[in-house]
Amino acid sequence: MIRASALLFLTLLLIAGLTSRAHAGATLDRIRAAGSLPCGINIEEPEYSTQDAHGNHAVFDTDICKAVAVAVLGPNAKFTVMSYRDEQDALKALKSGEIALLATATPNYINSANKGFGFARPIFYDYQALFVNKTMGVATPHDLAGKKICFLGGTEIETQLTSYMQREKIKFLPFPFQEEGEMEAALVTRNCAAVTADVSQLGYERLGFKSVARNFEILPDVVAKDPLAPAYTLEDTQWAAIVNWTVEALIQAEESGVTQANLEEMKNSDDEVIRRLLGVHRGYGGFLGLDDAWAARVIEAVGNYGEMFERDLGSGSVMKLARGANNLWTKGGLMYALPIR
Repeated sequence: MIRASALLFLTLLLIAGLTSRAHAGATLDRIRAAGSLPCGINIEEPEYSTQDAHGNHAVFDTDICKAVAVAVLGPNAKFTVMSYRDEQDALKALKSGEIALLATATPNYINSANKGFGFARPIFYDYQALFVNKTMGVATPHDLAGKKICFLGGTEIETQLTSYMQREKIKFLPFPFQEEGEMEAALVTRNCAAVTADVSQLGYERLGFKSVARNFEILPDVVAKDPLAPAYTLEDTQWAAIVNWTVEALIQAEESGVTQANLEEMKNSDDEVIRRLLGVHRGYGGFLGLDDAWAARVIEAVGNYGEMFERDLGSGSVMKLARGANNLWTKGGLMYALPIR
């Protein structure tokens, strides 16, 4: 009986070892061999390319790089941040293997259709909005009827603005620019009643207005959706799962009330979701080819999703963006973690 039990135990150990090796994908092997994650961020230089409408969200992107690196390499993980001037350059680097992860990219039709790119769920619901001059009596999009709206000409921003105003039946005066600085000056000098770009870009534009910033407001109305999500190539399903579930873990941590500050205390929780998330309930890390503490390390390194957003984009950042759609589903937003089961 003892021999049979010992044989069964050894068999289970062998199966566990084979399962662990089977989960080891090429991307994870390369990253572990190098001891560092090569991760790309798009710094969105407006004078380099007019294809992108997002603002520079490098701090947020760097935290995403850090989160994934810590998940796979441990608490002292190294990661190399490689900056690209626009999204197309960043995606080329991802496709060539220069980077293993692009912290955020646009999961739109063109980027995802037959190009070999995969995307995690959106981690930042950016959107095209209207930045208005309140001193000109503008409080809603309909107040822009008959007024000039500035935008960078020949871009998707122009197309989307035109479509939105047609849907809302608002007749406005289009005022295209080729240079962003000139466009901002036109808004400040009241030559334009509003400018339009993605909220992430408008947040940075507002910083430059300094003492007169109080005269301007980003309206909550969505001109067009422009979400951002971590991107990877599709040939390695294990790596895709690791990136996907790192995002889910950040959101679940906020849903469950797990923070950087209370992480150790929460390991004593009786909540089974929290026990699985933090590796107290053993065995869940193995499904990704990781150890059970991987998600707890991520939270320790960057906090939960809400902490990361507020620090990098929200009230604790220079951009002061409202959570809006990036709030939890329980608070009227779109952030909803997939179940850990």
